[in-house]
Amino acid sequence: MTTPAIELDAATGAGAGPAVDAGTHADAAVSTDRLPLWRRDACGPWLVAALAALLYGGFSLSQWRRYEVLSWDLGIFTQLARRYAAFEAPVVTIKGDGFNLLGDHFHPLLVLLGPVYAAAPSALTLLVVQDLLLATSVLVVAREAVRCTGRLAGTLVGVAYAVSFGLVGAVQAQFHEIAFAVPLLALSLVALVRGRWLACALWAAPLVLVKEDLGLTVVAIGAVLAWRGRTRVGPLLSGWGLGWFLVTTFVLIPRLSARSRWDYASSIDVGALLSHPWVAAISFVDDRRKLTTLVLLVAVTGLIGLRSPVMLVALPTLAWRFLAGNEGYWTHTWHYSAVLMPVVFVAMLDGIVQARSSPRRWLRRYAEVAVPVAVTVAVMLLPQGPLNRLSHADFYGPSTRAAEARAALGLIPDDAVVETDVSLMSYLVDRTDVFYVGTGGNPVPDYVVIDTVAGGWGPAPEDAALYAEQVHPGQTYRLLHEAGGYQVAQRVP
Repeated sequence: MTTPAIELDAATGAGAGPAVDAGTHADAAVSTDRLPLWRRDACGPWLVAALAALLYGGFSLSQWRRYEVLSWDLGIFTQLARRYAAFEAPVVTIKGDGFNLLGDHFHPLLVLLGPVYAAAPSALTLLVVQDLLLATSVLVVAREAVRCTGRLAGTLVGVAYAVSFGLVGAVQAQFHEIAFAVPLLALSLVALVRGRWLACALWAAPLVLVKEDLGLTVVAIGAVLAWRGRTRVGPLLSGWGLGWFLVTTFVLIPRLSARSRWDYASSIDVGALLSHPWVAAISFVDDRRKLTTLVLLVAVTGLIGLRSPVMLVALPTLAWRFLAGNEGYWTHTWHYSAVLMPVVFVAMLDGIVQARSSPRRWLRRYAEVAVPVAVTVAVMLLPQGPLNRLSHADFYGPSTRAAEARAALGLIPDDAVVETDVSLMSYLVDRTDVFYVGTGGNPVPDYVVIDTVAGGWGPAPEDAALYAEQVHPGQTYRLLHEAGGYQVAQRVP
């Protein structure tokens, strides 16, 4: 957690004085160059980053206290962190008995969660980690914005980035591995536009250890680096990204998977796309949700992000999302757009700098108003996003079912084997062996916990004991608790 902050100056050139590399932001230095850097840009970006951390943390804490769990991902990654903290393989029983999570997605960098979880063993810890990682990226982007546009405008860009739909969507969706990718991308791309080619590559290289598809993003960064810097570092970085993508998807994940394959390969018909390439192009605009995502990605940059080749780094992520058959990937909500936020905002800053030296007068003039446009778009989107809930008083208090949830959890002893839906899963993984009700082949549980209101059922069973007996023939269960939609069934020896 402290490394990005320590290395920040090395990546962005902070404290190194104005650079003179061609194609960098040196010519865009703000008018306060004669002041020490710490006086010039520290206050605004650090304040915005600190407020972002508090904002994200407050939102996460309220969700936690209100027992709002949107999916099983928080439980899955908490179980992974618990295994790493115990120096064990990341076997996540929520996905299946003996299921190695590295056989689902390749994210060995998450081993860093182990010592943090060991110090504070709770699913809430993962939410705090994610909030701090996202806030770190806010600091990186805001500092670069101040360099490019001045203290006030740069600070406002930092605010717009902090409340952007990709970041707040990730906070709402709770922990995912992409939390580690966001600050790495911000640091890498800022180094790229500052002309720090080696720093760009070094910050981008670990992305292959966050998630397998990010290997293709590293390829794109390397390509832009090669074009922008005319340096051999770019092709080497692209080779690194492509090599890891192929190794992880064709070798490592199939070897660790119970099904001996990369499950997500089937979501895209590569053969059909290669034989009909125009289908791929049409797939980017053949649905209203995709168009909305694309429009928003451009709008939050004040349109000027299209001026920068950095925008091309977004293509691999957009490609796998829009070419996949899973419609959940197409929308701008959830956590899928989080990794795109550093890309589009750094592209915006780079676009402003490039436009200032354009021979087109109208473009030079637009560069002066691009920041107000981007900030206006951010303000307009804010009421429609998850952070709008922070303006509602009831979000700060316990939910109407909080007491019933605590009562249900209090009936489950430590180290019990529990089969449950998503609702209370994240509150049980710290002290019990949790299995998901929707996964076949689970061992006989000591307890079955069901939330008939928000457990993700459609429809939910009326009686948890009867449901447990149907799923586990030959076993007898009794209904131990039923209140507020929560049901707890206990196995009768």
